[in-house]
Amino acid sequence: MAPYTLIIVLAFALLPQDSQQGPHEKRLLHALLDHYNVLERPVANETDPLQLSFGLTLMQIIDVDEKNQLLITNIWLKLEWNDVNLRWNASEYGGVKDLRIPPHRIWKPDVLMYNSADEGFDGTYPTNVVVRNNGSCLYVPPGIFKSTCKIDITWFPFDDQRCEMKFGSWTYDGFQLDLQLQDETGGDISSFITNGEWDLLGVPGKRNEIYYNCCPEPYIDITFVIIIRRRTLYYFFNLIVPCVLIASMAVLGFTLPPDSGEKLSLGVTILLSLTVFLNMVAETMPATSDAVPLLGTYFNCIMFMVASSVVSTILILNYHHRNADTHEMSPWIKSLFLHWLPCVLRMRRPGHGDNRDSSGKSMQLHTLELKERSSKSLLANVLDIDDDFRHGPLQASSHTFIRAHEEGTSTGSVTGSVIHSQGMVSSCLGPHRELGQILKELRMITDKLRKDDEAAEITNDWKFAAMVVDRLCLIIFTLFTVIATIAVLFSAPHIIVT
Repeated sequence: MAPYTLIIVLAFALLPQDSQQGPHEKRLLHALLDHYNVLERPVANETDPLQLSFGLTLMQIIDVDEKNQLLITNIWLKLEWNDVNLRWNASEYGGVKDLRIPPHRIWKPDVLMYNSADEGFDGTYPTNVVVRNNGSCLYVPPGIFKSTCKIDITWFPFDDQRCEMKFGSWTYDGFQLDLQLQDETGGDISSFITNGEWDLLGVPGKRNEIYYNCCPEPYIDITFVIIIRRRTLYYFFNLIVPCVLIASMAVLGFTLPPDSGEKLSLGVTILLSLTVFLNMVAETMPATSDAVPLLGTYFNCIMFMVASSVVSTILILNYHHRNADTHEMSPWIKSLFLHWLPCVLRMRRPGHGDNRDSSGKSMQLHTLELKERSSKSLLANVLDIDDDFRHGPLQASSHTFIRAHEEGTSTGSVTGSVIHSQGMVSSCLGPHRELGQILKELRMITDKLRKDDEAAEITNDWKFAAMVVDRLCLIIFTLFTVIATIAVLFSAPHIIVT
């Protein structure tokens, strides 16, 4: 057993106890950090400012909260500076050229986002700082940034938003810490993850040097502007298209006959559905009085149109159910709704003339016919004969006597005819009272029929006036809906649906 034990001991003795790099890096860290003061600004001359290069990499737009006017993003910051207290000769430390040091062990700039809305204010994760042997320090902390952003809802949902992110030192002025923009084009968006609601147009950056009245030294900040454009496909198919369809249903309601009983309930139902859609838009918008969103303006126009259609439907139903017992059609209503508007709207009543003149002539002929019928006796109207029977057999006998005298007939024959006629008169005088009663009853019946015809004519006039108003509202509200939709779409800055 002894030889085997000796071999094992020699094998462990020959193995290296530590890596080649370990002792040099440990010795270097002790040399750099044992006497390092994290409060000391690392410059060779205290009068010189420390140059700090600042950059930003936008990874993702997590959310745009329009209600609370917040922008939530995933961003990597990039800070580079030179620390004179962290320099070494790599050849003296086994070729070690860089170190990874936690940020709390060395000095780092106190750069923060001024317009942060995060609970902890600074949303970065403290990663290690990469330090090279020439003193350059690279600090790339990732973080979820919640920044304030004034949301302009004027052109919603066809809107562009500009959200600023202002970075700067919280305690150092421009004479102590000189911030420089790392890339003049702005932030890096090469690794950006596409958002489903917003298109990223760019992240320009600008260096600002501000002098305040209180202090002679400048204060420097780097401001990045995240320019985004809302993708309108979701809103177009879920808000705009349903609104247009509901508005078209309100217009088609004017084609319903008034006797269907669903004309008014359809308009009220459409008005309530539009109110629901408007509430959906209002819930996503901030409670501000600075501007009215474009979609809200469109919804209000359509709602005004639907409310007006309900009022017009009430007027149409009122006209449709009027009759001669309750309403009398004034001359201007008769002229407007029975003559002029039907001519303009190309409407023609069956059995009436095509224009105002023919309608007037037909009404005059009807009036003359009524007068002629009223001038004749009731029995003549019923029997459809001339009114000569009023004089009875006496007039017939006189006519017979005159005709016989002209023809030269004998006096005896004429006298016989006259006597025969007088006998007929005597026979007719008996039932005269019964005939009067019959004529009285017939007169009452014909008067009732005539009044019913006149009342039916007036009722039909009101119904036709309701049809004219219905057709007029159909044309007006259709044009209003089309014009409002086109005006809203073309007034937007962009109407690309993506």
